[in-house]
Amino acid sequence: MDDIRNIVILTGAGISAESGIETFRAEDGLWEKHRIEDVATPDAFRRDPVLVQKFYDMRRAAVQTKEPNPAHHSLARLEHEWTGASGRSLLLVTQNVDDLHERAGVTNVVHMHGELLSAWCSACDMRARWSEHLSGDPPCPECGSKALRPDIVWFGEMPYRMDEIYDALSQSDLFVSIGTSGAVYPAAGFVQEARAQGARTLELNLEPSQGSHLFDETRLGPASELVPQWVDEVLRG
Repeated sequence: MDDIRNIVILTGAGISAESGIETFRAEDGLWEKHRIEDVATPDAFRRDPVLVQKFYDMRRAAVQTKEPNPAHHSLARLEHEWTGASGRSLLLVTQNVDDLHERAGVTNVVHMHGELLSAWCSACDMRARWSEHLSGDPPCPECGSKALRPDIVWFGEMPYRMDEIYDALSQSDLFVSIGTSGAVYPAAGFVQEARAQGARTLELNLEPSQGSHLFDETRLGPASELVPQWVDEVLRG
């Protein structure tokens, strides 16, 4: 690992599933109970804001009852010890909208699909931490309007902080994908971006993703087992 300085890690639903957070794409996941078109698009919100708000209210309440697992804690340890050395960087990009990475202790997290524990006011563009219900039209704490919505990137909307992500990928020496399906773009294309820059690529997943063939190495198993093992390897050098 002596030639590795800059690491970019992408995490997906698989890492949080082991903390009891439902995934969307599993057979018994959230999409089996709600159609995407009904709860996760701008049109859905315009058509039936009460349904959408209640859907995310339930998810927001549920995520606050969950705890980080060993995979989350190991990534926090990696960030702390890896970036403690001069000239090293680590960016953790997550597709997940929970706050388990932060609660485990990771500080440099990009939530490219937004955050459940955040509300966005479409009237004044304010974003604020939010742990309560958004149904019932609570007023915006900044402008007082009743234009709050979940700070979530819905289908058809642009993921957050993409310039920052691509800049980190362009400078990466190692790209690691953890618990992702490889089915959702633009995140599914990150491995190709990293490979184009000459970075090593590693997939840690319960089963091969749709893009497994693009990785230099794929390790299969639960994230709570694979991630701590890999972090130990990295920090041993």
